[in-house]
Amino acid sequence: MSSDPWGRVDETGTVYVRTAEGEQVVGSWQAGSPEEALAYFERKYEGLVVEIGLLERRVKTTDLSSKDATTAIEHLRGQVDEHHAVGDLEALRKRLDALVATVDSRREERKAQRAKQTDEARHAKEALVTEAEELAQSDQWRSAGERLRALVDTWKGLPRLDRKSDDELWHRFSHARSAFSKRRKAHFAALDAQREDARKAKEKLVAEAESLSGSTDWGGTAARYRELMTEWKAAGRAQREAEDDLWNRFRGAQDVFFAARGEVFAERDAEQTENLKIKEDLATEAERLVPVTDLKAARAAFRALNERWEAVGHVPRDARPKVEGRMHAVERALQESEENEWRRTNPEARARAAGLTGQLQGAVDKLRTQIDAARAAGNNAKADKLVKELEGRQALLDQALKGLQEFGG
Repeated sequence: MSSDPWGRVDETGTVYVRTAEGEQVVGSWQAGSPEEALAYFERKYEGLVVEIGLLERRVKTTDLSSKDATTAIEHLRGQVDEHHAVGDLEALRKRLDALVATVDSRREERKAQRAKQTDEARHAKEALVTEAEELAQSDQWRSAGERLRALVDTWKGLPRLDRKSDDELWHRFSHARSAFSKRRKAHFAALDAQREDARKAKEKLVAEAESLSGSTDWGGTAARYRELMTEWKAAGRAQREAEDDLWNRFRGAQDVFFAARGEVFAERDAEQTENLKIKEDLATEAERLVPVTDLKAARAAFRALNERWEAVGHVPRDARPKVEGRMHAVERALQESEENEWRRTNPEARARAAGLTGQLQGAVDKLRTQIDAARAAGNNAKADKLVKELEGRQALLDQALKGLQEFGG
C-alpha cells in the first residue's frame, strides 16, 4: 500500500483522496505501481490547479462574460466534486467559491455600469432630440441642415435603450428632421417661384432698356434708365445663371446709350466752355461802364452788350451763377444811377425837400432865440432842455440839406 498526505492506494489498487468528510474513492489503478497511481492522480490535481488559475486570470483581466465564467466554474467544480484527483480538493473548492464571488461582483459592477451608460445614453439622446426640435424651427437652412446631419451621426454612436424608450425618442428626432426638411423644401420652392417672377420682370426691364439704347432724348431717357434701375433692384434676384445674363444685357443697353450721350455731351461741353469765355469777356466789358459817368451812353452800351450776351449759347452749369452775377451787378449799378438821376431832376420831390428844409430851418432859428432868452432870464434848466431839442432838429436839418443838394441846390 502506498500513501501521501492527500491520498493513498490500497492493496487492491483502489485510489483514495482524503477530504474533510473522510476518504473518497478516486479510482482504480491496475497498470503499475501504487506510486505511479498516486503520481497520475496528483498530476490530474495539478491540471485542475492550472485550469482554475487560468480562469481566475481571465475573470480578472479580460471581459469574459458572467455567463461564460459561471459555466467554466461549474465545469471545474464538477471535476473537483467527482474526486478524480489527489490533492487539497477543499482548497480548490474555496478558490472556486471565491471566483464565484468575484464573478458576482463583476456582474453587479457591469450591471451598474450598463445602467449608468444607459442613463447617460438616455440623457444624450434626449439632448439630441431637444436640439433637433429647436433646429426644426430654424431658418438658417445650411448650418441647421449640417448640424442635423451631425446629430444623426452622434445618435448612431450612442448605445440603444430599451425598445420602447429608444423608439419614442427616435420618433421625435426623426419628426424634427422631417419638419425641418419640409420647411426648407417649402422655403426654397417659394424662393424658386420668387426668382422665376424676378426673371420675368427683369426680362421686361431688359427689353425696354435695349429698346431705349438708341434714343437721343438724353434727359428723358437717362431719367427712365434711373427708374429702370430702381425697378431692377426692387424686382429681387432671379436664378443665378439667368441673373448674370440679364444683368449683362441690361448694363450693355445702358452702356450703349450713355456712351453715345457722352460723345454728344463732350462736344456740347467744348462748345459751352467756348461760350463761357465769350460771356466772361462781355462781362468784363460791361464792368468798365461802372462807375457811371454818362448814364445815357452807359445804358446804350449795356443794351448792346446784353444783345450780344443773349446771342451766345449755354455755358457750363457750375460756371453760370458767377458769370451771370457779374452782368447783374452792372445792371443794378445802372438802375441805381437812374434812380438817383430821377430823384435829382424830379420837381415835386425837389419842392418837397426845399419846403421841409425851410420848415426845419425856421424851427432851428426859433429854438436858438428861445435858448438865448432862457439864458438871459437865468433859466439854465430850460435852456439845457431846449439845447437837446435843438440838437435833434439840427440833425434833421443837416440831413434835409444834404438831400436838397442831391437835387442840385
